[in-house]
Amino acid sequence: MKSVAAVVGDLVGSRRASNRRDLHDRFAAAVDRMNAAEGRLRPVTPLRIMAGDDYQGCFVTVGAALQATLRLRLALGAEADIRHGIGWGSVSVLSAEPRVEDGPGWWEARSAIEEVEVAQAKPGSRGLRTAYRRAPKTVGPDPDAVNAALVARDQLLAGAGTESLSVLAGMLAGMSQKAIAAELGISPSAVSQRIRRDGLAALIRVDELLGEVR
Repeated sequence: MKSVAAVVGDLVGSRRASNRRDLHDRFAAAVDRMNAAEGRLRPVTPLRIMAGDDYQGCFVTVGAALQATLRLRLALGAEADIRHGIGWGSVSVLSAEPRVEDGPGWWEARSAIEEVEVAQAKPGSRGLRTAYRRAPKTVGPDPDAVNAALVARDQLLAGAGTESLSVLAGMLAGMSQKAIAAELGISPSAVSQRIRRDGLAALIRVDELLGEVR
């Protein structure tokens, strides 16, 4: 059975949101945009919001899942974040309607998100939001290498402010610094300063390299 990258995510800090309805609407809109994405970022099993603040779906590669999780996080800005577990392995459909899936890919994704929850309670790992696991006896990306990159990615994101996250989102969307500045109502030099200060260029490169993970 072919392996896929199963993704399990849940909102962090949603209960502290000033307007939970607005947050949920933005979350749902971000999920809809990802489901409509072109190319490899389009999930092979559409993302769907489950009970509460959880969602899940599948991507054709681990790299696509890693890139998608970053874009979903940025869509919410700094008000709330999303914790993710990614599992590489086979999945099976138990029921088409309502859709129910099971299998090693899902088991590993759930174990991965539990690892994130445990790590967040430890000093030095509180910025971690994403973890990856591979099902036993399955050929796929090395978890140690992927998770090392995720620790660095998430730590850089944890240190970025609201405007810097917006700048990063614009860069990932292919916008010029001038266009980003106009959208945020700041000067192009301010955009450039945020890129240098918060390591946004490094985050873009990390995203590109992680996207190549097969």
